[in-house]
Amino acid sequence: MRADARKNRDHVLAVAGAAIAEQGVDVALRDIARRADVGLATLLRHFPTREALLDALLRTGFDELTEKACALETSDAPGDALVSWLRDAVAWTTEYRGATVLMAAAIEDPESALHASCVALRAAGARLLVRAQEAGVARGDVDGADLFALVAMLAWLGDQPSLAPRADHLFGVVTGAVSPR
Repeated sequence: MRADARKNRDHVLAVAGAAIAEQGVDVALRDIARRADVGLATLLRHFPTREALLDALLRTGFDELTEKACALETSDAPGDALVSWLRDAVAWTTEYRGATVLMAAAIEDPESALHASCVALRAAGARLLVRAQEAGVARGDVDGADLFALVAMLAWLGDQPSLAPRADHLFGVVTGAVSPR
C-alpha cells in the first residue's frame, strides 16, 4: 500500500474509533467519511463494508488483549492475572459502544470478518481462566464461553447511562464470584 493510502486508511480508522466511541457501532459510514474529511468512495475503497471497517478497528484491540492474556499466563498470581485481564477486556469493549452485540454475533458466525479475532480473544481469556482454576482460585463451573459472555455483559452495563455508575461495583461482584479472594 502506498504511503499516502496508508495514511488515509489510518486516519479513517482513528476517526471511526472516535465516532464509534461517541455514537456507537451504528454510526453512518457517511458521517465517518465526512468527519475524516474524505469522500465516501475513499472510505469504501479501504473498507468495502461496515463489518470490514469494524474488523480493522476492533482487531487491533482484540490482538492487544490477546497478547496481554499471553503475557499474564506466566503471572505468579493466576487469580489476579485473570481479574486484571477481565478488567482490561471490559474497559476496552466498553470504549466502543455497541461492540458487544457484534462480538456476540461474530463468535457464532465463522463467516464474520470478526470471527477469528473473537475466537482468539475468547481462547486467550479461557487459558487464564483454566490457569486460575488449576490454582484453585477460580470457580470450576465457568468456561471460556462464560468468561466471554461476562465481558460482554459487564461492557453492556458500562454502556447504559443509568447503570454506568454501578459498573465498577458490579464488576467487583462478578469477579468476586468467578475468582473469590
